[in-house]
Amino acid sequence: MATDPQAVRAAIGVTGQFSAVDGLITGEENMLLMADLYHLSRQEGRRVAAELLARFDLVDAATKPVSSYSGGMKRRLDLAMTLVGDPRIIFLDEPTTGLDPRSRHNMWQIIRELVSGGVTVLLTTQHLEEADELADRIAVLSDGRIAAHGTAEELKRLIPGGHVRLRFTDPTAYRTAAVTLRETTRNDEALSLQIPSDGTQRELRALLDWLDSAGIEADELTIHTPDLDDVFFALTSSTVPSRTDRRGQTSQTKENVR
Repeated sequence: MATDPQAVRAAIGVTGQFSAVDGLITGEENMLLMADLYHLSRQEGRRVAAELLARFDLVDAATKPVSSYSGGMKRRLDLAMTLVGDPRIIFLDEPTTGLDPRSRHNMWQIIRELVSGGVTVLLTTQHLEEADELADRIAVLSDGRIAAHGTAEELKRLIPGGHVRLRFTDPTAYRTAAVTLRETTRNDEALSLQIPSDGTQRELRALLDWLDSAGIEADELTIHTPDLDDVFFALTSSTVPSRTDRRGQTSQTKENVR
């Protein structure tokens, strides 16, 4: 492939952050234009366009001007146009930017189907739960450099912060638990205790057994494990140093994280 740039181009598809569709023509015409750019025959181009319009649920809107499409429909059409050349590697730049929750989840499902069909997807996103949902491997960028990479679970294990939160309505039970439990963070106003924990079944069972043996009843128990937001903040706060400019003022290097 390194010696055949044309083959590399043929294997790659790109869907940018903003929809690259022509709003003055119909969805079908956009698809046929892309088929012409790939030098497909008229018959083959119409077949591929029809299949992709059906796959992306755009048949009813196919003969309407794209300017009348919703944001989600434009994103689906944009991705459908990318697939006209049957690429095996697709670059998606923030494909769900500006979409409503329903359209966003529809796009997630389309991406999952592409991956299950053997397509390699390289996706950039500002939404870390999106990376958690979709990505096999994640790279966190800070100041133009990779701060860390790995699976979602590997990244979450990089930082501490897991805990169990106990909330009480009985002030006496709260005070008893606060005095006897070790390594707790108290919130006297909310009558809650935060206990460091890795969230394993063994630790939770030990905590519940202790509460039962002490005759203490918590009204609410919640478990927090680090998520990718925690990973992002931990990595970018430690990898982005401050610098002093020529005026002697301290400023912070601006992060550009995808």
